[in-house]
Amino acid sequence: MRQFFLLAVFALALFSCSGGKNQGDTSVPAFELDNLLAVAEQAVNDTLTVVGYVTHTCMHSGKRCIIVGESQKTSLRVEAEGEIESFSSELIGSKLSITGILKEQRLNQDFIDEMENDVKQLQQEGAEPEACAAELSNIGEWRQWMADNNKDYYVIYYMDGLKYEILD
Repeated sequence: MRQFFLLAVFALALFSCSGGKNQGDTSVPAFELDNLLAVAEQAVNDTLTVVGYVTHTCMHSGKRCIIVGESQKTSLRVEAEGEIESFSSELIGSKLSITGILKEQRLNQDFIDEMENDVKQLQQEGAEPEACAAELSNIGEWRQWMADNNKDYYVIYYMDGLKYEILD
């Protein structure tokens, strides 16, 4: 269970976004995923549209998916809400336009310290070395971001998806 939680947090850490034009609804701002992070802090709790490629869907419930931008360096978790009952695995590889509400999760220093201790404990118990090294690297990047931005927390952005359209 602890490993699943760590993987979920890791997946959240990959988020970013960007601005663009919405092809249909002009009342909701639209962003290419690669550009969203530049405005994400000001857009939390706003309804917007983001465009990206599906790389993962939750195989158990279909209640979430991960999308990436054109660069494949930026990802965003999307939760199935509103008109979205679930994300089918058949969507993997598809380009989607998803309208939803941008949310944030703040990881405070205590949480990050606890997570680091958990990863180190998993290392001692013989967990996969590459996975542990990746987690510790992410934690280091979070701490560096916090220092660079003079924050006492690290922010992970995600979206409560309300509806989507397949673009390709």
